[in-house]
Amino acid sequence: MKALVTGGGGFLGGAIVRQLVARGDTVRSFARGAYPELEALGVGVLRGDLTDAAAVRRACEGMDVVFHVAAMAGVWGPREAFYAANVTGTAHVVAACRASGVRRLVFTSSPSVVFDGRDMAGVDESVPYPAHFEAPYPETKAIAERLALAANTPELATVALRPHVIWGPGDPNFTPRLVDRAKAGKLRRIDGPRKLVDGTYVDNAAEAHLLAADRLEPGSAIAGRAYFIANDEPIGIWELAEGILEACDAPPPTRSVSPTAARLAGAALEGLHRLLRLPGEPLMTRFLAQELTTSHWFDLTAAKRDLGYVPRVSTAEGLRRLAQASR
Repeated sequence: MKALVTGGGGFLGGAIVRQLVARGDTVRSFARGAYPELEALGVGVLRGDLTDAAAVRRACEGMDVVFHVAAMAGVWGPREAFYAANVTGTAHVVAACRASGVRRLVFTSSPSVVFDGRDMAGVDESVPYPAHFEAPYPETKAIAERLALAANTPELATVALRPHVIWGPGDPNFTPRLVDRAKAGKLRRIDGPRKLVDGTYVDNAAEAHLLAADRLEPGSAIAGRAYFIANDEPIGIWELAEGILEACDAPPPTRSVSPTAARLAGAALEGLHRLLRLPGEPLMTRFLAQELTTSHWFDLTAAKRDLGYVPRVSTAEGLRRLAQASR
């Protein structure tokens, strides 16, 4: 098939591109940067921004399916920037698909769109959107997910995938930030009850996208629905974090704080950054503190049943690959 991947030069987008190319699909990437490594794979690389409706439409022309992966992620930043990339950008992708006659749209979402600050332990897709969000990323991704799913029609079939904490070799966000803080001695373990998390190895997340695209048609069982994606191996939050640190030859945290202290620090540091207009992001935010002190694992029954999803790379194997790539 002819597939467009927005954010094709990114971590997950790149993994999707490589899997599509490997099976013989014709692939186009739409991203802001230049990616000669994609061109070397025979990928058509278009440069542009999601906020440019005309550029998005040109990228969608002639495509059978669009994987809308590009987004602004993070725990800190101006809401306007998140809204422009995540909401306005998704609206442009939907409009471009309709104008170009694209029949399938696979939207990359996040479990954070339904996170209300409490434990998500074995929840399924029936869990509702919360009334309040602590950060603009989950808020704008929730708006974008609802927009994408509402666009499902007999002419354009849409589906949303919610992979959780994507990690693996080449990760430019989660892993290096964790490692950098550990090496700088700024990482603190948060004490309290053991909380479970189910992350997603990047190749598993990418394969889920291809499975969804292959089963997606107007009127199909998965059209208009959202699906949680993970490794199906809930483990302690700090067990996963320390496994990643060990794979990257970084030290584990030696100091700890209480959950209450972490949440108070998040609120205080956010206030200081806003008041003093400090550069960068706070070491802790309210949203991050909530994420680190609650469980996040999911019932993957729907993804297994409807998508045929089976996480092929275990957490142990993923950590082995990460250690090998980090040498």
